[in-house]
Amino acid sequence: MKIGTPKEVLNGENRVAMTPESAQQLQKLGYDCAIETGAGLQAGFTDAAYEKAGVEIIKTAAQLWKAADIIAKVRIPTETELKRLTKSKTLISFFNPGGNEEGLELARSKGATVIAMEMVPRISRAQKMDALSSMANIAGYRAVIEAGNNFDRFFTGQITAAGKVPPAKVLVVGAGVAGLAAIGTATSLGAVTYAFDVRPEVAEQVESMGAEFVYLDFEGELDDGSASGGYAKPSSPEFREAQLAKFRELAPEMDIVITTALIPNREAPELWTEDMVKSMKRGSVIVDLAAEKGGNCKLTVADERVVTDNGVTIIGYTDFPSRMASQASTLYATNIRHMMTDLTPEKDGKPVHNMEDDVIRGATVTHKGEITYPPPPPKVQAIAAQPKKEAAKELTPEEKKAQELGAFRAQTKSQVTMLVVGGAVMLLLGQVAPASFMQHFIVFVLACFVGFQVIWGVSHSLHTPLMAVTNAISGIIVLGAILQIGSGNWIVVVLAAVSVLISTINIVGGFLVTRRMLAMFQKS
Repeated sequence: MKIGTPKEVLNGENRVAMTPESAQQLQKLGYDCAIETGAGLQAGFTDAAYEKAGVEIIKTAAQLWKAADIIAKVRIPTETELKRLTKSKTLISFFNPGGNEEGLELARSKGATVIAMEMVPRISRAQKMDALSSMANIAGYRAVIEAGNNFDRFFTGQITAAGKVPPAKVLVVGAGVAGLAAIGTATSLGAVTYAFDVRPEVAEQVESMGAEFVYLDFEGELDDGSASGGYAKPSSPEFREAQLAKFRELAPEMDIVITTALIPNREAPELWTEDMVKSMKRGSVIVDLAAEKGGNCKLTVADERVVTDNGVTIIGYTDFPSRMASQASTLYATNIRHMMTDLTPEKDGKPVHNMEDDVIRGATVTHKGEITYPPPPPKVQAIAAQPKKEAAKELTPEEKKAQELGAFRAQTKSQVTMLVVGGAVMLLLGQVAPASFMQHFIVFVLACFVGFQVIWGVSHSLHTPLMAVTNAISGIIVLGAILQIGSGNWIVVVLAAVSVLISTINIVGGFLVTRRMLAMFQKS
């Protein structure tokens, strides 16, 4: 069977659903590949590169749709494109099934199978096909770059001879894939970054990236913010009011606001109101990644850059991934290739549309003349769903003191018991063992204790934990062997000298190897 990719017809869309590299992988699955002339040029992939990868170049879109059994594209298909479908064809693309009833009905009437890439459930084994996450990752990164392009100050704080420059304050609303990408980029540029999300469990991820999580003082019942499939779900009106109140408090302090909140197949929730925009400082920037679905900001205009009367720039571009077309195309084409791998278990170029499979069923919106959207909940747990943990009870000073005293008493009791047992063993050995054995045994015990303390006292930044253990053992051997060199027996002296030499080589070599390992992580 043949997989074909047409040129995107939407003005300004530079991505392509097949790259020369992904085409080679698809051919290994047993498929023939075809692409429309010039489909990859805007993403940096020439027709010659496709031909070198064994891809057939077809001159027109009409010819490609007719020749291909499976059509892979990026943007939602137009009515003209959907009319080219037939009962034997499969379309893999973004589709927006929740807001594209006419498209669903037209695809159903044609009897075609449509796989919507935004409907891939967020379960562990489907991560490789999660096109939304791939594109959101790029959008989050690019949002910070666009914000910096419109912001008239440094991100990082600086102290110069001309004066002090404070760091930019960045608020990221939504800590999903796009939000985390934006947080990572803003933090790496030196901004003081804050993040908010309806799911408190993501606070650890936010803080691990160097940002501060904004907690909401909400006394009502807060449901888990993740819906089935790992996507967000609407919040209660009470929670929304508390959320808006927090944003009004933060708005005057923020230099850059990046909003990423989206709920699948719904209009974007309005989180940044007009009065919040008016309270922001002149020169501030808002980047609304939800502009295509109506925007999180009240004043966002899709595909435009707006400057308000009080000097706040609002960016509502809907083509952030397309602004990094080569990278976005590579990731999206890889998502498509992984989807085809799951659809082709025998790798014989014949897709098997298994509607019992969570991923395939979840992403399929029309099949065999029926509309199969919305899908049932996946049988396995979503990635984002986390079991709720009970909040740890804060101890009073008296309870902490009692707890520490109990731990100290238990530790002291354990140490005294070990000393008593050790003393008893030593006394027993002294009664039955010869004097020469006791002399060697005492040397062994002292060597263990002193050698361990000497080596373990070295800073752990100078050697790895594994190296620390081997060095400690070598230290024990060195000390024990040095004490035995004074023995009158020449065999003992020779063995002790060899032990000192070998253990010393091990210790020195261990530190040298560790030093080289640490040097690999130092900035040049």
